[in-house]
Amino acid sequence: MIFGLPPILGFLPLLLYIILMLKGKDMNVAVLICVILGAILTGESIIGFGAVLQQSLSSFLSLIGFIIVLGAGLGEVLTRTKVAHNIVHFVVGKAKIKSQKQAILIAMATSTILVSMLGTLAGSNAIIAPILIPIVASLGITPNTLGVILHGAGAAGLQIGPFVPPVVTVSGLTGLSYGKYMRNAGIPLATIILVSTYFVACRTQKLTEGKSAYGEEDKAADEFIATPEIRRGTFAFIATMVVMLIYGVISKAGASYAIVVMLIAALVTGISSGMGFERSLKTLIEGSSKMYWMFFMFILFDPFLNYVAESGAFEAIAGYMQPLVDAGGDVAFLMVSALIGVFGVSGAGVAQAQIVHELFLPTVTSMNIGMEIWALIVLVSCQITFFVTPTVDMVGQMGLARSKDLKAMLKNGWVLTIITFIYVFIRAMLYARG
Repeated sequence: MIFGLPPILGFLPLLLYIILMLKGKDMNVAVLICVILGAILTGESIIGFGAVLQQSLSSFLSLIGFIIVLGAGLGEVLTRTKVAHNIVHFVVGKAKIKSQKQAILIAMATSTILVSMLGTLAGSNAIIAPILIPIVASLGITPNTLGVILHGAGAAGLQIGPFVPPVVTVSGLTGLSYGKYMRNAGIPLATIILVSTYFVACRTQKLTEGKSAYGEEDKAADEFIATPEIRRGTFAFIATMVVMLIYGVISKAGASYAIVVMLIAALVTGISSGMGFERSLKTLIEGSSKMYWMFFMFILFDPFLNYVAESGAFEAIAGYMQPLVDAGGDVAFLMVSALIGVFGVSGAGVAQAQIVHELFLPTVTSMNIGMEIWALIVLVSCQITFFVTPTVDMVGQMGLARSKDLKAMLKNGWVLTIITFIYVFIRAMLYARG
C-alpha cells in the first residue's frame, strides 16, 4: 500500500465498485475506475499495469468471459436455425396441456431446460415467451403468473446447466467435478428455486385471475412448422450436447472444455441445418460480439481483485472476522459469508462469485472448510442476490411476460431467499457436527 496505509483500505476499490453497482452505473465503467484506483493504492507503475492486463488474458475470469461470449454465439446459431424454437414447441406440444397447474409446470420446465442449454436467462426466455404466451393465455394464465415463472424457472437453469457461466465458475473456483457440484450445490439450490416458484406462481394465479389477463389476440397461436432442416439441426444439437457432456464427465474435463463444446455444438448445428460452415461460423461470431462488453469487463476484473489481494485487505478482513469465528465456529462463518455475498456484494453473477471466494478464501483455508459446502455458499452468494431486489433480470422477465406486477416477483424472491438461508443453516449445522 502506498504511504504505508493500513491493508484494510485496500477494500476501497471493492467498496466503490459495490456503490457504483447499487447506483446502476455501467459495469465496465465501474470496473475500469476501480482497477485504476487499485493500481494507485498498490503503487503500480504504468508499465506494470500493462503487464498485469497481459497476464489477465490468461486468467480464470477471462476464460469465463470467453465462455459467456461463445454462449451468446451458440444462442444466435440456435435462434437463426430455429432449433431453439423447435425444442420449445416439442416440449410444449408433447405435454398436451389441459389445466392451469400443468401449464405452469410445462412453462417452468421449458424455461429451465432452454436456459440450462443456452446459459442466458434473458436470451432464452426471449425465445420462449412469444411461444408460451398464446398457450398460457388460452388457459387463463395471467401475465403476473408468467412473470414469476420466467424469472424463477429460468434462474434454476443457471444452477444446473453443465456449461453455463455460474456452474463453470463455481466448479472452477472450488475444484469440484460437475457431479459433486450438482449434488452439493446445483441441485439443492435449483430445487428450492423451482419449488418456491411453482407454489408462488399458483398463488399469484389465484390472486390475479379475473383481474389481469392477456388479450384475445394473444390466444391465437401462430403455427410453427419444423422443416427437415430444423429437425436435422435439432437432432444434431441434442446429440452433440449429450455426447460431449458424457465424454466431459467421464474424462473429468475442466472449465476450458466448455469452449470446445460451444464451438462444436454451434458449428455442427449450423451445418446440419443447412447454413454451411462459413455462415455458421459468421453467425457464431456475430452472436458472440453482443457479449464482448462482458469479456472486456472480466479482463479488467482479474487485476481489480488481484490489486485488492495484493494490498493485504483479504487477510485483514480474515483477522477481523476471527472473533466471530471463534465464538460461532463453522456455522457462524458460513452463514455470515452467505449473507454478505447476497446482501453486500453487487454486480454480474460470475464476478460476485469470484469476489466472495477471494474475500473469504483465507478464512476458508485456515478453518479447513470443505469445498462441497463452500460451493453452496458461493453459488447462493452470486445467484440469490438477483431475487431480493428489483434487478434488471427481474424486471426484464416481467417485461417478457408483459406483467407489471413487481410485488409478485419480489414475493417469490423473498420466499425462496428465506428458504435458501434456512437450508444453508441446516447444511452448516450438519457440516459442523460431521
